Amino acid sequence: MTALERTPSAPVDPVKLDRLAEVAIKVGLRLREGQDLLVTAPAVALPLVRKIAEYAYKAGAGIVTPILSDETVTLARYRFGHEAGFDHAAAWLYEGMGKAFSQNTARLAIVGDNPMLLSGEDPVKVARASKANSMAYQPALEKIVNFDTNWNIIAYPSPSWAKQVFPEEPEAVAVAKLAEAIFSASRVDREDALAEWDRHNATLRERTEWLNGQRFHALHYTGPGTDLTIGLADGHEWEGGASLAKNGIICNANIPTEEVFTTPHCRRVSGHVVSSKPLSYQGTLIDNIAVKFEEGRIVEARASRGEEVLTKVLDTDEGARRLGEVALVPHSSPISKSGLLFFNTLFDENAASHIALGQCYSKCFVGGDKLSPQQIAAQGGNQSLIHIDWMIGSDQTDIDGVHADGRRVPVFRKGEWAR
Repeated sequence: MTALERTPSAPVDPVKLDRLAEVAIKVGLRLREGQDLLVTAPAVALPLVRKIAEYAYKAGAGIVTPILSDETVTLARYRFGHEAGFDHAAAWLYEGMGKAFSQNTARLAIVGDNPMLLSGEDPVKVARASKANSMAYQPALEKIVNFDTNWNIIAYPSPSWAKQVFPEEPEAVAVAKLAEAIFSASRVDREDALAEWDRHNATLRERTEWLNGQRFHALHYTGPGTDLTIGLADGHEWEGGASLAKNGIICNANIPTEEVFTTPHCRRVSGHVVSSKPLSYQGTLIDNIAVKFEEGRIVEARASRGEEVLTKVLDTDEGARRLGEVALVPHSSPISKSGLLFFNTLFDENAASHIALGQCYSKCFVGGDKLSPQQIAAQGGNQSLIHIDWMIGSDQTDIDGVHADGRRVPVFRKGEWAR
């Protein structure tokens, strides 16, 4: 028994932490007997990593391999690293990860680092390191975005993250509050968590089946500061909740999740849109984003805070100014109701409808597993080194589905499903 489990006053409820690990293995990954598992996590999340390993081996895992990061080590690079090192990344590691995923290794990422860790570091160095890492990560990322293997992301309430979300609280109280918020959003704050996920997945499946039946040509968004038409990729397919990976395993990639999502046509987006929530990106809070699209490309971009970082992101490559994902989330989602800004996309994207700059998911095409990158691009799928979600929905957002013949069907009214 660990110290965390022995201490009644521990800020992280051990029972709910145990449920989160069980849900990650049995719902998030649906790990199969004999399958290896690669886990990445901040070192502070070791209590959850250990629980994950326990449930993975009980499920018959082959080898569980954890890779841990540390905030102090990360900061040391920016404070003492040589200048040339910021254009370099551990390509050998990502090549190995890509090879592992191609050999049916499952992927589990535990997030929990301080979202503002790099806020005091040189933004030029941060941008250079981010671009180098994005380029090196491609062999692994391609296997994930194409759903070659089953993968899942969950969260752990680190003290540094908790203090960002609850800055006025003592550390222990902040961690306890963030832990409960994570457990609630992840639907493990109840005894029948596995059954609850079955019900939730069924609801999301109903939404995707309706949208796929409609075969909309585009979505039209209206609201304060927003008049945006997002064309949908040719042969697009809506996904949500549990998805079938190419290895035949149905997984829930994100825990929590409230979204249904698909691929927009990267050359058929027009109009203007403003963000409804701040975007936390690599230590910078980018707020009040306002962009204008022409022929699928962002031609104007502003932000009241973090505009310099936003500009650098948009200049990553040609695809960074185009959309790779469009997602629908009702304003009444549990994460929205919490009223919290998590400073973490895994949670904040599930508080509002959102769009993502950059790389699309080949999964979101009919027969996507059989399409080549060239075919995906021809059908409107975007390619980029980045994939960054930001929120555009609110309780004042209306969305219409537009058919190819111009017929319009209400999809959202005042931030809620219209059907």
